[in-house]
Amino acid sequence: MDLEGKDEEPLSSNSKDEKSDNNTNTNNPHITLQVLEALKQASHDLQQHHHHHSIQALLQLHTQYHTFLSTDPLLSSLSLHLTRLNSLVHALPNPHHQHHLSLPSFLTRRLNTHSISRLASDIQSDIQSWIDRQSVDSLSQTLRDPFRNPDELLALLTQFNQRVSSSHGFNRELQDLVLKFKIFPLLQNVLFDPKCSKRVREHAAEAVAALIRFNKDVFVGQVSMGPTIRALVGMESLNSIEVLCWLIRLIRSPFVDEIESNGEIPKIIALLDSHQDLEMRVLAMDCVLEIGCFGRKEAVDAMLKEGVVKKLVELQRSEVGGDLIELDKDKRFLEKHPFASCVARFAVQLEIGEGLRQREKRAYKREILIRVREACVSDAECATIVAEVLWGCSP
Repeated sequence: MDLEGKDEEPLSSNSKDEKSDNNTNTNNPHITLQVLEALKQASHDLQQHHHHHSIQALLQLHTQYHTFLSTDPLLSSLSLHLTRLNSLVHALPNPHHQHHLSLPSFLTRRLNTHSISRLASDIQSDIQSWIDRQSVDSLSQTLRDPFRNPDELLALLTQFNQRVSSSHGFNRELQDLVLKFKIFPLLQNVLFDPKCSKRVREHAAEAVAALIRFNKDVFVGQVSMGPTIRALVGMESLNSIEVLCWLIRLIRSPFVDEIESNGEIPKIIALLDSHQDLEMRVLAMDCVLEIGCFGRKEAVDAMLKEGVVKKLVELQRSEVGGDLIELDKDKRFLEKHPFASCVARFAVQLEIGEGLRQREKRAYKREILIRVREACVSDAECATIVAEVLWGCSP
């Protein structure tokens, strides 16, 4: 760690203006957040760059806001870490002195700089914990408020989604906060509330999916599956159908069972129709493929009853369709032709999926071939799609 020139600049000043600022900061949560974000960035820089400037920035902020930090009980641990950092820095041997070259001085310096780097990590963790507490608390209060500001709620939901999605590994503190403030049921209440704007409900749905990705074992049990499915399908928006696909992948067969038992499959299949815009049809097809992968016999029967094979043949026949049998599944072609070989892709999902028994998979393969022959408008089209289905699935 480069700590040369430790004494070149003063660590901070103790002017009356700064003391006056301290009084202001303790009463303004926005200023509090700004101070902590600055401390967090400085601690991050210290870990990344190991420069004296980063240490100096941390100590200057600590000196400037010492009274403010030490009087907030939620920041007491942070204040102690900053005090410890200050002590370690001042205990470092001065690089300008001759004894700096001695072995004891070298070992002391290496030990202290390692401790400084570890403290910087603890400081960053303390600050993130404080920010998490404040943001989850604010989100909880806003979700409960019947007169909430939609723009404020959207901002809080966006912040929450980003935090949960960016959390690497398991974060017990964040999970405990979500459970303590009952965020999950509050999000579902907003999702189910038709009086809320579609954008707010979409963001709430994304937060629900983000929490399930964060810890499936804890949050899947809290999902009100039927109402969630009805709300997502009922919105008929790109975001809501995308969230529906996420939840199918995350919860798998039990979620598909709920989709089928709630009678939502006909509505999903209807989204494949030509009057829908292209993005919606692509998402609907993704949803159909996910249902095919995880759905049991009842769900597959429901899709076939709604004419899913005929609709897929029509999509494959369209200008954004085509076949991949001679193109070795070229990715660039597939980007411009999202429905290329979509019938065979559906058959493959049934074949490799986990919802069907082996004998059911064989029976559905035969059923798909029969329906393909009924839906095709020419022998050439039929021969191509049948070959793709036979070639794409194992016998």
